[in-house]
Amino acid sequence: MSHRNARLTVHGRRLLVERVHSGRPVAHVAAELGVSRATAHKWVRRWRAEGSAGLADRSSRPLTTPQRTPAATEREVCELRRARKLGPARIGPVLGLPASTVHRILTRHGLNRLAWLDRPTGTVIRRYERDRPGELIHVDVKKLGRIPDGGGHKVRGRDAGRPIRGMGFDYVHSAVDDHSRLAYSEIQADEKVATCAGFLTRAAAFFHAHGITAVERVLTDNAWAYRKGLAWKQALAEIGATGKLTRAYRPQTNGKVERFNRTLLDEWAYLQPYTSNAERTAALDTFLHTYNYHRCHTALGGQPPISRVNNPVGQYS
Repeated sequence: MSHRNARLTVHGRRLLVERVHSGRPVAHVAAELGVSRATAHKWVRRWRAEGSAGLADRSSRPLTTPQRTPAATEREVCELRRARKLGPARIGPVLGLPASTVHRILTRHGLNRLAWLDRPTGTVIRRYERDRPGELIHVDVKKLGRIPDGGGHKVRGRDAGRPIRGMGFDYVHSAVDDHSRLAYSEIQADEKVATCAGFLTRAAAFFHAHGITAVERVLTDNAWAYRKGLAWKQALAEIGATGKLTRAYRPQTNGKVERFNRTLLDEWAYLQPYTSNAERTAALDTFLHTYNYHRCHTALGGQPPISRVNNPVGQYS
């Protein structure tokens, strides 16, 4: 996915370097795509140095932050929060800091909500993740339009690549472990009860093979298959888990898998202009392997999900 204000998507950058590589002047290609010559030269340089990987976005985070609040001051902010339960507007004048800076510090340390603290001790008692792998699995389905042979509009243009009537949809069923973020996905033809039940059985087997030997609870939305489906309830019983439904109209409750769905779209489904549905389907396994074994996860201290399964509980807390 491109940065919010980027003039070119990854596909646009690929077009740029292809046109320049064919021998056309950089200035002409830059004008066609609506970017400056400096921007065009930047992407061409990165492409020549790194290949297609060089066309992806890089983090905007600076290498160093010399103006960041010293660690000792951050500790004082946290201590005032825990000991006296003060808010940013009161901590700021005590330490000579803007209230906005205090708020950022409290957020960084998970202390920005008093409701998350134990009043007598100031210990954080509310967590957005379970304590151990398998304690809770988030399940959801993402619906994607199928790609016609030859590619859709991203390959052939808006007019030539209009959806073909009757192409139908792919239903991407996903399960994400709350503690480790280990993920499993399948592409199915529907989201009927039997399909959902079969997916859950295979997902449990996947987690078992990767070290999560028991699934205790499964969290889903309020779709009929999950609320009323007998096959779904039987699948839960077979893996020894209980079902849990989100609050109605509150997808945030199932936030782990909802966020995974966004990553799924950015780094697999819309990563490149696929020329067929089979090509996109074949790329899913590679994405899942990268996500589980190699892709760094900010909530896990920059480690991939598999490290949370193999390491002691709470290492990245």
